[in-house]
Amino acid sequence: MKKLVVIGAGMASGRMLEELFDTAPGAYAVTLFNAEPRGNYNRIMLSPVLSGEKSYAEIVTHDDAWYAANAVTCRFGEAVTRIDRARKVVVGAQGEVPYDQLVIATGSAPFIIPVPGRDLPGVITYRDLDDTNAMIEASGKGGSAVVIGGGLLGLEAAAGLRLRGMEVTVLHLSGHLMERQLDEAAGFLLRRDLEHRGIKVMTKASTTAILGDDRVEAVLLEDGTTLPADLVVMAVGIRPETRLATDAGLEVARGIAIDAQMRTSDPDIFAVGECVDFNGQLFGLVAPLYDQAKVLAQTLLGAEAVFVPKELSTKLKVTGCDLFSAGDFAEGPNREDIVFRDPGRGVYKRLVIEDDAIIGAVMYGDTADSNWFFGQIRDGADISTLRDTLIFGPAFQGGAPVDPMAAVAALPPEAEICGCNGVCKGTIVAAINGGASDLAAVKAQTKASASCGTCTGLVEQVLASTLGDRFTRKAVQPVCGCTELTHEDLRRLIKSQSLKSMPAVWQAGAWKTPDGCHVCRPALNFYLLADWPLEYRDDLQSRFINERKHANIQKDGTFSVMPRMWGGITTPDELRAIADAADKFAVPTVKVTGGQRIDLLGVKSEDLPAIWADLNAAGMVSGHAYSKGLRTVKTCVGTDHCRFGTQDSTGLGIKLEKALWGSWTPHKVKLAVSGCPRNCAEATCKDVGIICVDSGFQIGVAGAAGMDLKETERLGQVETEEEAIALTIAFVQLYRENAKYLDRPYKWVAKVGLDWVKERVVDDLAERQRLIDAFAVSQSVYQKDPWAEHVRERSEQYKPVNLSGFAAE
Repeated sequence: MKKLVVIGAGMASGRMLEELFDTAPGAYAVTLFNAEPRGNYNRIMLSPVLSGEKSYAEIVTHDDAWYAANAVTCRFGEAVTRIDRARKVVVGAQGEVPYDQLVIATGSAPFIIPVPGRDLPGVITYRDLDDTNAMIEASGKGGSAVVIGGGLLGLEAAAGLRLRGMEVTVLHLSGHLMERQLDEAAGFLLRRDLEHRGIKVMTKASTTAILGDDRVEAVLLEDGTTLPADLVVMAVGIRPETRLATDAGLEVARGIAIDAQMRTSDPDIFAVGECVDFNGQLFGLVAPLYDQAKVLAQTLLGAEAVFVPKELSTKLKVTGCDLFSAGDFAEGPNREDIVFRDPGRGVYKRLVIEDDAIIGAVMYGDTADSNWFFGQIRDGADISTLRDTLIFGPAFQGGAPVDPMAAVAALPPEAEICGCNGVCKGTIVAAINGGASDLAAVKAQTKASASCGTCTGLVEQVLASTLGDRFTRKAVQPVCGCTELTHEDLRRLIKSQSLKSMPAVWQAGAWKTPDGCHVCRPALNFYLLADWPLEYRDDLQSRFINERKHANIQKDGTFSVMPRMWGGITTPDELRAIADAADKFAVPTVKVTGGQRIDLLGVKSEDLPAIWADLNAAGMVSGHAYSKGLRTVKTCVGTDHCRFGTQDSTGLGIKLEKALWGSWTPHKVKLAVSGCPRNCAEATCKDVGIICVDSGFQIGVAGAAGMDLKETERLGQVETEEEAIALTIAFVQLYRENAKYLDRPYKWVAKVGLDWVKERVVDDLAERQRLIDAFAVSQSVYQKDPWAEHVRERSEQYKPVNLSGFAAE
């Protein structure tokens, strides 16, 4: 068996190994080096890990079991020091490995701007998981971050750090953000949206020095401006990592020079990914890297294959903002623009036309038709007859809107659907005709939507147009692999058949497994709990690890303890109790959260019952910061102290929190009450937000301020606190009774419609009262302090445990 050594366990080499093992599983004995102490993971998804939306485990592409199943010898955490071409061996830090063929997949290295202070502790780059973890750790201490670089990586770093509570400033040398992908108008919209998210942006900003003694303290700009900084993130660009190739005497240009078979100047050494240079071209997007991987696998197996770079488009998602660019959008003497602007929706589209063909496109805020426009650019299509309606996309060609499904059906087989993986419509249709009847099956067979996920909607449209009526029956997502039931089907089954235990549901729902799994059990536990609070007993072992432990697990296995502070109000006695607990249990970090509470971070698992007991003794209860339930009710000081306050926002917030705390919901729920329209409590981006006005209370629902940013929708306006509390409770109970598990309120309202919610919560007084009464029944059972309960009854369970099985989210 031939010996194949691969240097670098990134996405390009990982795809190459997949192709190699799928085609000829026994052709090579593979040794895989990686300087990182881990294997292949989806680097595109590091941003959600940074923001807290995903865990590292969720973005792993190849786990230990995959490498073992394919007999890969893994040398992770071991850097390669040199390649000895004469002896055909790779020299690692822990010894030599001979090869018959060698693949270099060393990727790229971040560029560090050569300014004084660049080596200070607290100055980091953003390329891998270690960088991400360093940013997460730094953000836990709060403070200010400066991100140098307004490209995609820099903006994702800024967004993630802002979501973790840091004050963030982005410095960009150019006149507008992402100037390589966006024109000035789109860059302006992106900047505006980022600033709405609390991120400060400075363009035409040149860094002169990074200041500090033992660690970074500030950033000095060329104009003399000094910005305080507890963390500096450099995201100013990347360069191919070519040091091993250069030292080995291989031909190197801007990257490692390769031919169309991915072969270097040495016939037994190949290269793939961001480290290569093909005819003067470098590659940073994942789609061409995957094309290279396929060609290299075929080359290693002796098959004929040729790498041909394709026209590339850039479809990106920055902090919830949809962006698309393709082709050449620079101005020119023989070019004309077609521009569509909708400032109210934050939508901008610009097409660049030359000789009756689209040569460039930039879109912001609405990229649904980007694949169609990209096809027009790639094919050089004559658009002269479509000129009047061209900007409105394929659904409007012919002068009138048509069914969007018809537009998808009209796409040619070669139309690219998934840019990350280079999957065209024809490949997806072939998979569907071969039996792939839902998104999961299409993803498994073709890898379409398996990377960044921005093409998921389009893949589903291809499913719908191909399956026709069958799509409505089969293309819905079941709860998990244990059942064919969707979340909606499951809720209907529980109600219609009065099922009040998990075994009853498993039998009635024809479960394929005897006891469910880690996906369906938490959802099923909540649905039973919400529908039958008096009959069903909460199953602690069917909850996520955070809810089982009544604390938030941290990356090092310790926990975060956060006592409740009603409406953000505390007392000197409570503060003393928190300080005493922090001293007694050697809590390494004490942080004020964005929800107006104090978080004790780094508590050992075995110390949880004791620290709860001390806080309970001071009159404090769990803040449920770990729960799928009410988290906080954020308030401003209202009429008690503020000269602008119109109502007692603090008092109302405390009443709401005391009414709602302890209520289990499909996902976390956050509230806020602002004492006037100045909105200091940020009520307009919460799950429920109340704005106090002279005439009463304006109640908004379904806001969001995470990866998606969404303003609340007006549920109603009332005159009294009692009515405001009643509407809030009714809304929360309606959400509890109807939403899909792990859907936030804004996602649920988008599905059912605000009018449907208003009909039941605002207009139908009898239904409103039923919802309030049902909520009261549930609260009579579950509104209790879990810290106190478990200190008394279950402290023996809070010893160090195996935390695998249920993720934190």
